Amino acid sequence: MSSPAEGNSGRGSASQPREVVNVAVLNESDLGSEAQRERRKRILDATLAIASKGGYDAVQMRAVADRADVAVGTLYRYFPSKVHLLVSAMGREIARVDTKTDAATFAATTRHQRLNLVVNKLNRAMQRNPLLTEAMTRAYVFADASAAGEVDHVQKLIDSMFAGAMSDGEPTEEQYHISRVISDVWLSNLLAWLTRRASATDFTTRLDLAVRLLIGDDDSPKV
Repeated sequence: MSSPAEGNSGRGSASQPREVVNVAVLNESDLGSEAQRERRKRILDATLAIASKGGYDAVQMRAVADRADVAVGTLYRYFPSKVHLLVSAMGREIARVDTKTDAATFAATTRHQRLNLVVNKLNRAMQRNPLLTEAMTRAYVFADASAAGEVDHVQKLIDSMFAGAMSDGEPTEEQYHISRVISDVWLSNLLAWLTRRASATDFTTRLDLAVRLLIGDDDSPKV
């Protein structure tokens, strides 16, 4: 089943306007009960499972609702479209990478080494399941203004990961600016890898070069 935002695009005619379903959407901050948070988790789990097997096109709202054991109308209250679903799922996956970064890993390491550790960990996580990564990234790149909150959340997660790796304490404004540039380079090369315009080695090499140009290396640190 397609989402209200998708309607019957490509199959309808001028005499058959798209169906629009108006629902009160629940933001994550609105989830006050454990049952609501658990329901949201099930929905995202279902989205990830479906995308892992079939990619972007397999993520249909009816399929997600069935797998998550929720009504379609309930699903739309949590996520208005598959784009919202997949970008939110991307945020959760990136947050998992961040929480798995052990502080002990950073012990006795330079900023250059720490940032490379985080970048490489994120790369490995994204390369583990190309179908899932393609689905999430496609939604992230082509999201419109209605999903601005979800996109901004993902961007802030990545920026915070990279800025935190550069900092010995609270990241500075300059480090956040640098992390935004690195995250842009990371996304560009992730897309190149997904479309087979770059190998995994190319991906890693280019990110390492970007890091060295922006913050220096162990011998010549810049920040």
